[in-house]
Amino acid sequence: MDMGKTIQMVVFDWAGTTVDYGSSAPAEVFNRVFRAGGMCFSKEEINRPMGMEKKAHIREMLSSKTGTEQWEKIHGRAWTDADVEHLYQTFEDELFQVVTAYSTPIPGVVETVMTLREQDIKIGSTTGYTSQMMEQVIPRAAELGYQADCVVTPDVTGASRPTPFMLFECMRRLNVYPPQAVVKVGDTVVDILEGKNAGTWTVGILTGSNLLGLTQQEYEEMAADELEHRKQQAAERYREAGADFVIDSIRELPAVIAEINHRMEEAQA
Repeated sequence: MDMGKTIQMVVFDWAGTTVDYGSSAPAEVFNRVFRAGGMCFSKEEINRPMGMEKKAHIREMLSSKTGTEQWEKIHGRAWTDADVEHLYQTFEDELFQVVTAYSTPIPGVVETVMTLREQDIKIGSTTGYTSQMMEQVIPRAAELGYQADCVVTPDVTGASRPTPFMLFECMRRLNVYPPQAVVKVGDTVVDILEGKNAGTWTVGILTGSNLLGLTQQEYEEMAADELEHRKQQAAERYREAGADFVIDSIRELPAVIAEINHRMEEAQA
């Protein structure tokens, strides 16, 4: 078991962190599913629970002021677990049809992971997708150059973020301990909370993230001052959640890990 005094493993999220710029696939499918039932949510409302297991995500949307008011106006009653199950099945069916097309690695991911592997750092991953969903994502991402050493889904652990159990399962599978030898990297608030609850270092990414909430085209076409304002807002949300570091691009991660290693070495001196 790795008990080293340096970082031994990085655990990445998937959509919005390593693949699917802007976490577009789940956001678009959630939007379509709710609109089909006569409900309308803003992009921000759809994105806010992102990173959670998808049934939990649906519950969060329905529990919001917007969700509760619209549901009761349309149906004349409060929503139930059976309604959540129905919406989830529709979501899952639609996501299966498109998720492979949204499995392209985000720019910088392949090179960064290669750099980490050269440093003998293990690559773990956790996700809000189920095992069945990941059966479509993993092979396509691998074809395009990105592959993790392990993938843990919420249906395997029976718990989703922000609980730390998927992250702990990564540590168990890859034989890494203690949590301080692990960095959790993600693009949502619940990614950061997952890492904090596990006792790992935490890093929030801005470019390509769900928290920033932009497609690649929107990112590239946005005025510089507006983009900088949005990045500052997203960075503040990461920091409020307790992120140890916030980086603009995944390409900055090796430098962050070098800084963490330096801090740990100084603390042990």
